[in-house]
Amino acid sequence: MSPAPTLTNLDLETADRLRAVIGKLSRRLRPAPAAVAAGLTPTRISVLLTVVREGTVRLSDLADSEGINPTQLSRAVAHLVDSGLVERSADEGDRRAAWLKPTAAGRRLTERIRRERTDALNGALESLSPDERERILTALPALEDLAEHLKAERP
Repeated sequence: MSPAPTLTNLDLETADRLRAVIGKLSRRLRPAPAAVAAGLTPTRISVLLTVVREGTVRLSDLADSEGINPTQLSRAVAHLVDSGLVERSADEGDRRAAWLKPTAAGRRLTERIRRERTDALNGALESLSPDERERILTALPALEDLAEHLKAERP
């Protein structure tokens, strides 16, 4: 059995395991029934959640924050607009630019998706031992800090 990782021996294997488990958690929480019923792909879900969180967002800023190519973003936004989940409007000062804002239906769907994901996570947490739940709770601040460091390092 290998020793527990420490600050001095964190290596590529540890980083790879962390990345893999974060990816698995994300993929397993992604297909919320409300999102599937609405025909939302993972990209569309992410775009909708960002627009709802931001309230009103410039399309170019959304492209930067989502890190997806303009064609893929354009398709995702078009679907969300056609579905009545977001509204798109031209920028008054720059006709080449566009703004997105969530509709009431988009906010309601987002709330259902978040609730379903939280319920799924709570159900999974209940299946763990109290010690495992405590270890996850203890790790949360460090994981939150890690997310902020990764955000700050993005170009």
